[in-house]
Amino acid sequence: MRARRLFALPAPVIFGALLVLPGCTGQDDPWKGKPGKHVLTSFTPLYCFAQNVAGDDASVMCVMSNRGPHHFDSRPNDALVKNADIFFINGLELDEQIADKLKTGSGNSSLKIVETAEAIPESQLRKSGAERDDHHGHDHHHGKFDPHVWLGIPEAIIMVGKIRDELKELDPAHASGYESRTADYIERLKQLQAEGQELLKDKKERKIVTFHDSMFYFARTFGLEIADFIEISPGAEPPLKKIRQVVESCKNSGVRLIAVEPQYPSNTSASAIRNELKAQGIDAEFVEIDPLETARPEDLKPTYYEDRIRANLKQLAEKMR
Repeated sequence: MRARRLFALPAPVIFGALLVLPGCTGQDDPWKGKPGKHVLTSFTPLYCFAQNVAGDDASVMCVMSNRGPHHFDSRPNDALVKNADIFFINGLELDEQIADKLKTGSGNSSLKIVETAEAIPESQLRKSGAERDDHHGHDHHHGKFDPHVWLGIPEAIIMVGKIRDELKELDPAHASGYESRTADYIERLKQLQAEGQELLKDKKERKIVTFHDSMFYFARTFGLEIADFIEISPGAEPPLKKIRQVVESCKNSGVRLIAVEPQYPSNTSASAIRNELKAQGIDAEFVEIDPLETARPEDLKPTYYEDRIRANLKQLAEKMR
């Protein structure tokens, strides 16, 4: 297992509210009346993965921030975490610190925290962007590997398999159910990848600029290339030097599509880059791609991951030439 190195969140971060899905009030036990083992997940993709494996044999709930996993609120809901049996997180230095704080605050010392991305072979992981940032003078912390693995279908499949194995060990009485549902879900994910590749196969444009450095695994899954990214730190506007660098990258690589995220519809740096490219005669356009780091509680359901990936692919297909 790769060594865990917990990181300190920067002082200026303002945390969003702690949300409990599918919902609870105050410190009432959110698990009350819910059958089977109590499965806690950190954010949207992990919820979808675990729910599709668990089915009706276990109950799955999710802790998520409306600012996404980069800015989790670590204030614990004692009843939620205290009465959980297992806690699935992403890992790769994205959400370990928050999970540890939740566990400690709840007093549930027996809670098993499972870093699902630990199951992905290192050869399949992308090295962190920290090395690429150094020569631009950026002071931004990265872990050893890019943590946005849930956006790659092959990586998501491995994470789903890890969840299956852990639930089978935790609840062997329902092992066959976990096994069969996982097999069905993995087939759906493979079909999703095939659909996306077919949808984009005739597109000549294969390079895009992304909002922040999160889309590598998605791009690799569907045969795309990330020419550059705008944000250095998630949620923080980049310096003018970075904006100029992205403009030059687009000009040099012939890139005109700028991927923006629905969570940040009024991003000024992306607009500045698009406007500058247009001023230089490049038909730059925005294409909305959701990194699935957040979800409204009322929207979250087992198929949410598949629905959002399909929506991303549809947006790309409509804008790519």
